[in-house]
Amino acid sequence: MSIYLQHFALAREPFSIVPDPGFLYPSIYHRQAVAHLKYGLDREGGFILLTGEVGTGKTTLTRTMIKRIPPHVRVAYILNSKLNVADVLASICDELDIDLPDASELSLTKQSFTKQCIDALNRNLLTAHADGKKTLIVLEEAQNLTPEVLETLRLLSNLETSTHKLLHILLVGQPELLDILAQQELRQLNQRVVSRFHLSPLDKDDLSNYINHRLHRAGAKRPIFDSDCAAVLFRLTGGVPRLINLVCHQSLLAAYSTGAQTVSGKLVKQAASEILSDGKKPSVKKFWLWGIFIALVFSAGLIMKFAPAEMMGRIFPVMAPLKAQEKPLPTVIDPPISPVDQPLEEVPEQLLSEAIIAIPVESEMRLPPEELAPQVSANPFVGLLALWGAEVAGVYSEEELTAVASLNNLRSEKVSLGDMAALENINRPGIVWLLEETGYLKSYVLEQLDVSEIRLQDRQGTVAVPLEDFQRRWNGNFLYLWRPPQSYISPLSATNYGVENTSNPELVDWLQAQLASLDNSNEIIISGGRYTPAIAQQVLRFQQQQGLVADGILGRETLMRLAQLSGETIPLLKEAD
Repeated sequence: MSIYLQHFALAREPFSIVPDPGFLYPSIYHRQAVAHLKYGLDREGGFILLTGEVGTGKTTLTRTMIKRIPPHVRVAYILNSKLNVADVLASICDELDIDLPDASELSLTKQSFTKQCIDALNRNLLTAHADGKKTLIVLEEAQNLTPEVLETLRLLSNLETSTHKLLHILLVGQPELLDILAQQELRQLNQRVVSRFHLSPLDKDDLSNYINHRLHRAGAKRPIFDSDCAAVLFRLTGGVPRLINLVCHQSLLAAYSTGAQTVSGKLVKQAASEILSDGKKPSVKKFWLWGIFIALVFSAGLIMKFAPAEMMGRIFPVMAPLKAQEKPLPTVIDPPISPVDQPLEEVPEQLLSEAIIAIPVESEMRLPPEELAPQVSANPFVGLLALWGAEVAGVYSEEELTAVASLNNLRSEKVSLGDMAALENINRPGIVWLLEETGYLKSYVLEQLDVSEIRLQDRQGTVAVPLEDFQRRWNGNFLYLWRPPQSYISPLSATNYGVENTSNPELVDWLQAQLASLDNSNEIIISGGRYTPAIAQQVLRFQQQQGLVADGILGRETLMRLAQLSGETIPLLKEAD
């Protein structure tokens, strides 16, 4: 137990690096990740992919999901990824309580033991399926899995009945897992990924809420970190939760040692300099580098002083005397600035938010200056609004887009997608970010999907990009607009389909009219304006027919598809075949 708990009146340590589901902060990225995981589980088998840099909260999110998973889903949770094929299979069987023969006693070969595991697993999965149960295999640190193990998992995904896959497999790993799956020998597995999500660090606005959330969970009754701490932490940690936890823990210790009741930004800087590698304290390695540099400079000076002129030209040809007309320009070298000493507002706020939201965390890229203040005619936010008939100027951020969209009875959504199928499912124009040859991400309005090409809107007008080129350059983020019914407030669900939210008579009446117009077999149900299980069943059938996530909940995707089929005049990425 930390010594500062009593000092700050805390019941638990708020910034432990242990992946405790009770401390999970539901940022927009974590909510999107949960949605993608749920979508993958609702599909008929296949692989689900969750990636993220070290410390972004993958394990915490995974454990939270497992803790809240429905009772009809069985989970085999494999933590140790550095296993061979036989060990992985044995671990899966052990997690699912499948009895296996003792390989040593039976003197089985490795191959025969593997076969025994697969046969036993197949029998168990068939029994579970007959009982109405699903099975999920979760593998942590999946970037360590060998190609042989990954290929075996692919073969396991083939276990099926005549109509259903029997397994869902969730791979959780660092970004290099994406490169592994992109290899030619694993292309079959990569093609079976039904849902994928890359977990990004927290953005600047979320960081303060993250700190307060963990403090509240730990029993705090008052603010402990000053208002300037969030900006300092964001600059020092890049929004990575694990680094935030380390720095915050050290800051609380420092505040306790001085008797302070709150943590200041200055104290956070001091704490960070003690535990982060890029702090002020120089390492032994840096001293050695400086020593080598000084020695080289000293040696060069001796040579220049005592060596003959003709020798100088041979040894240092680039240092030959310049002609009179070739006066060198003065060179100014700014001293390196450590992250601790950087001014807080040196980088524009929009650049920071875009760098965290739009750019993959493993990238060193940044947005070009022209993206920060585009001309109205070239502004992607304005261009997207124009497709919906909203002629508005002066919209330069996602926040402004959301506000303007609301005034036009539109809602904005930003999601991270894994494939083109997800784009087609949304079927609305939106903003995408593509990697340019310059190394920058450039924003476009995605206005049309064709079989072989993507039509984009940029500063020069409409451009066509080959589908393969688009997939290679797209970072997966997609910002789009949709128009809900005027009576829509939040999703509706019946009690046996999730959290009860049944009260919206106007929306229920509208829904029944839409369903009846699309299918005469959908009779009008007298419900008193409530979203009853019977109406939810109608929605469930509609979702199944349309290839949507079949959960019986009247939410965004279902409403969008109803609007599309009703003949409402709305911009679409792809017209119905």
